[in-house]
Amino acid sequence: MNRLAKVSAVVVAVAAIPYFVFLALYGLIRPDGSPAKKRDVEPSVSIVLPTYNEADIIEKKLDDLLEQDYPMEKVELVVVDSSDDETPDLIRKYLADHEYPELTLIEEEERRGLAPALNDAYAAAKNEMVVKTDCDSFVADDALRVAAANLADPGISAVTGQNADVLGGSEVEAGYRGVQAHVQTLESHLDSTLIFHGPFSAFENDAIVPLDPNSLADDTELALKIRRNGKRVVFDPDIRYSEASHSDFKKRRLQKDRRGMGLIRLLFQHRDALGKYGSYGGFVLPFNWWFMIISPWLVALGVGLMTGAALLTAGPFGLVVPGALAVFVRLGGSDRLGSLQPLYAIFDTQVSLFRASLELLRGEGDGMWEIDEELREAFE
Repeated sequence: MNRLAKVSAVVVAVAAIPYFVFLALYGLIRPDGSPAKKRDVEPSVSIVLPTYNEADIIEKKLDDLLEQDYPMEKVELVVVDSSDDETPDLIRKYLADHEYPELTLIEEEERRGLAPALNDAYAAAKNEMVVKTDCDSFVADDALRVAAANLADPGISAVTGQNADVLGGSEVEAGYRGVQAHVQTLESHLDSTLIFHGPFSAFENDAIVPLDPNSLADDTELALKIRRNGKRVVFDPDIRYSEASHSDFKKRRLQKDRRGMGLIRLLFQHRDALGKYGSYGGFVLPFNWWFMIISPWLVALGVGLMTGAALLTAGPFGLVVPGALAVFVRLGGSDRLGSLQPLYAIFDTQVSLFRASLELLRGEGDGMWEIDEELREAFE
């Protein structure tokens, strides 16, 4: 009984080691903002926008893009559309009243998945900087300028930003995104960051390479491939966007599970990059392997062992351990943990990653994304 408790304590301690290493590095380096040597430049820009049945929100998204503090004569909008509603007609009608930006509209005959659609859009983009954004997000009006300033650094070929405001009121998601911003800032100062975000990611056109047609993490995959080709890919907290996220526990879980599946699969596909590419393969990728693949299993094992040890030691009174965890999850899932909410956000992410691992082992996951009316309403 005591042995089981000791084993569970060791498992939890081992799971936590890389996070203490991360905190130590963060304290030593004290990273702040983007590591890029920024310059005030105005390259030509191609904004890539994938659309699927966006009729209810497309005009608001176009309003958002045209409010960018950037010369629209230097901007083209590349829309790749697989809708069976009036989305493409609304786009044409909206832009008919504007001289700029120039519109390139790719209409798919059938819905093939996001990665193949993006491959076509990236191939059609003809300007120097290519920005990928999503319909259900808002972008700060200086985002193009800040992105261009980052890419003016000759060593950097891609940049992403942070979710400054979670639409839909999910404190769990907001708490995790705050932690994630600190992680990505340190990664960028060490070398490059891993995760790129769909609401806003910018790339040098010349650095773009084709995506795996079955990718579930298209933005991150492109950034990872660019880093493997020799250029840095960084996170800049000054690039800000707002993205909708579920406040409902079950819907948020499904949303995060899908994201986790894509990232886990991508890390496994590029496992040969471990130990290569400077601190990217020496620290950034190993840390993300631990956080996304190893740690979730250790957390699940630790919880199971602690519960077993408590039941063997105290009998029915040992149920206090799973009971306390249930209360923690209940309060955290409903955004009622106060200052402990970020801790729950990390635990919640570990649970999603564990579930995502199980789903991948069962062979689930495809390249299609589904319309979610609740998120659309948050955007509206």
